Amino acid sequence: MAGCAARAPPGSEARLSLATFLLGASVLALPLLTRAGLQGRTGLALYVAGLNALLLLLYRPPRYQIAIRACFLGFVFGCGVLLSFSQSSWTHFGWYMCSLSLFHYSEYLVTAVNNPKSLSLDSFLLNHSLEYTVAALSSWIEFTLENIFWPELKQITWLSITGLLMVVFGECLRKAAMFTAGSNFNHVVQNEKSDTHTLVTSGVYAWFRHPSYVGWFYWSIGTQVMLCNPICGVGYALTVWRFFRDRIEEEEISLIHFFGEEYLEYKKRVPTGLPFIKGVKVDL
Repeated sequence: MAGCAARAPPGSEARLSLATFLLGASVLALPLLTRAGLQGRTGLALYVAGLNALLLLLYRPPRYQIAIRACFLGFVFGCGVLLSFSQSSWTHFGWYMCSLSLFHYSEYLVTAVNNPKSLSLDSFLLNHSLEYTVAALSSWIEFTLENIFWPELKQITWLSITGLLMVVFGECLRKAAMFTAGSNFNHVVQNEKSDTHTLVTSGVYAWFRHPSYVGWFYWSIGTQVMLCNPICGVGYALTVWRFFRDRIEEEEISLIHFFGEEYLEYKKRVPTGLPFIKGVKVDL
């Protein structure tokens, strides 16, 4: 797993990532440059080249690796905002770009603030898995093709707003789970119990046993509802359901091993939060 600087001052990665995310988001000022006479594509190319040159000048590895990722996500967010106000058939794709970039950036930022010992470049989740990348590309291709051949399908505003609400709900629930769990939260399923590992049953964990998964589940489906992608909407729902079913079973085996009867009692009281997923079966 790619790591960050070993002797970096506490909180420095969070501040660095936030500063460079905002730097990337400054693409919002690009329309001002085009009004000043620069061609849109020329201005964008100069902007991207200037950003990279500035980051190379200011930072050395491994801080450059943090900066370029955060700046890229800020750039995507800024482009998403511009697209959202473009009054074109791509407006809802702009919402999607904002949602996607904020999700990945906030995963890193919350980890940096909440559990810096587990922080790495992988905390951005940009390299989550090949399946995740294929799913994202598939949704972009579906949106583009349907927008070309059936543009009216992409103008169902009430459906896109429903998807946006699902995304906001899922994002807020997941981040609430990360903050509530504190140092107990990790992006990787733990097979060994650390000395500081405790069973969290308060806050959103009193509602669901796996609130971060519930949040991600509805967030991912919400992105496709937002895009009015019927094929990927169904595909995402089936795929993420199966992924979290297997993930929860794997994780609960470790949790039962870590906490024994305490977790079994918690498991009886609180549902997973995901439809038709009860978790690992325990033979008593």
